[in-house]
Amino acid sequence: MKVLHIINDADTPMPQEIIHVQSEEHEVKVVMLSKKGLSYESLIDDIFSHDRVVSW
Repeated sequence: MKVLHIINDADTPMPQEIIHVQSEEHEVKVVMLSKKGLSYESLIDDIFSHDRVVSW
């Protein structure tokens, strides 16, 4: 399964722990919304190309 994690607030450890566990069995991609130069077109493509999307 392809899982996309969209992180808005990276100050909490829980997302990183869950991403680590999921990456052992699934293909995981992480997008940080705070990243400069983020392409929203690319983000939309990622959302539709993954089986599950989690927003933090």
